[in-house]
Amino acid sequence: MPLHRSLPSLALVAALALAPLAAHAEKKPIEQDMTPQEFRAAGLDKLTPEELAKLNTWLGRKIDTVATEAAAQAKDKVEDENRGFLHFGSDEPIVAHVVGAFRGFARNREYTLDNGQVWRQTDNAELVGARGENLEVRITPSVMGNNWYLAVKGFNTRAKVERVK
Repeated sequence: MPLHRSLPSLALVAALALAPLAAHAEKKPIEQDMTPQEFRAAGLDKLTPEELAKLNTWLGRKIDTVATEAAAQAKDKVEDENRGFLHFGSDEPIVAHVVGAFRGFARNREYTLDNGQVWRQTDNAELVGARGENLEVRITPSVMGNNWYLAVKGFNTRAKVERVK
């Protein structure tokens, strides 16, 4: 597998694996995380042991919530940025516009989209008469495998494409 195709999966695995570890590492009692001076300056030395235990429980829940949200955001970001290199199970199409002139389909032709993605046609599909500026396209994943298909709005012909950037 080319390196650019394995990097997204490595990033996703890293993001998902590190989030729980980070949350676990941060869940020590507040009195152990602060210096004695910080603890006194915050007035926490005035709390009863029960109040301090409740504060630590609340902080633990808060850390879990923040870590879970951060992991979900990291996963979403990796999936969004790398969609097309890998199929993450979403059937949602990528909807964008071709930057500049569209001159129809042709094998090995590259299509630059306004979302920054670049796709290359890998089949011999043709689209006669489709010309225009900044045309809307939909790129959809196949039902099985990691194949993607580009269609121009208003036309039924699709071209098989692969993401190159």
